[in-house]
Amino acid sequence: MVVLPSSFTGGSHYMHKPTQDAMTYVRHFGRPDLFITFTCNPKWPEIVDLLNQGQKSHDRHGIIARVFRVKVKHMMKLLTKGCIFGNVRCHMYTVEWQKHGLLHVHILLWLEIKISPESIDVVICAELPDSNIDPALYEIIRTTMIHGPCGHINKSSPCMLNSKCTKKYRRCFRKETQTGEDGYPQYRRRSPENGGIVTQIKENNVDNRWVVPYNPVLSRTFNAHINVEFCNSVKSIKYICKYVNKGTDQATFGVKDLDEVTRYESGRYISSSEAVWRILCFPIHDRFPPVMHLSVHLENGQRIYFTEDNAPSTKSSILKKLH
Repeated sequence: MVVLPSSFTGGSHYMHKPTQDAMTYVRHFGRPDLFITFTCNPKWPEIVDLLNQGQKSHDRHGIIARVFRVKVKHMMKLLTKGCIFGNVRCHMYTVEWQKHGLLHVHILLWLEIKISPESIDVVICAELPDSNIDPALYEIIRTTMIHGPCGHINKSSPCMLNSKCTKKYRRCFRKETQTGEDGYPQYRRRSPENGGIVTQIKENNVDNRWVVPYNPVLSRTFNAHINVEFCNSVKSIKYICKYVNKGTDQATFGVKDLDEVTRYESGRYISSSEAVWRILCFPIHDRFPPVMHLSVHLENGQRIYFTEDNAPSTKSSILKKLH
């Protein structure tokens, strides 16, 4: 059996380490409070203004990587300095790439003051803002935080599987937020009859049932798809911690031998955007506080290394102990 060690960035053993770090945080600090997914917006002015005539954003992956790195650093500074959700006890994030190459980062936050179910609506919103009151935020949410539409409106949407949306959209109307046991609460989504907003996207009427949960401050600051979820149930914690550190996409194939190196090389699916990120040596993971990994073993189960110099003497000493 050939093993791909944990020192190799991106391998299965490498991705297993931050997962265990996340579970260490859970054992020490309890469940995380917020699960945030921040996706790069290729229409950011910082990207568009640097394109040459006739170029698209996907032609300049170096620009996208550098701009997104700056945005992630800015977001983590706002989050960890207590500017938005209060003081943060610990955090971790992982940068990933979808198969079409668009960067996104998964973030877990543990807050000093836990968010109560009654205050979820203050932190997270799943409704369209009023265009008359806040036209800027309305346009941001309308263009970045609407799912699909899919279902009977668009059966060929990428999220569709067996004629159903894998993301469970469209959601149901709700007059108030309800906490459940499946990990995420059911956020308030008021119907048009109860004051909900309706907009039009691609000649389709879209209401609050299609809105992805967001935080108004983050959306207004970064003008991007930023999904903010409240971690409600302990049952979902292990799934969330593994999801955050699941690694990048891979191709599907089959192998007969137990060669992890060959399996990784054959199944690796790497986009040009990820390649640029790795070439620039930008971090894939970040977490605080640091977790120290201890090499433990059973009694008399420690590893022993033989060299040309100490091998004869070591063998003789072992034989003496056995006799």
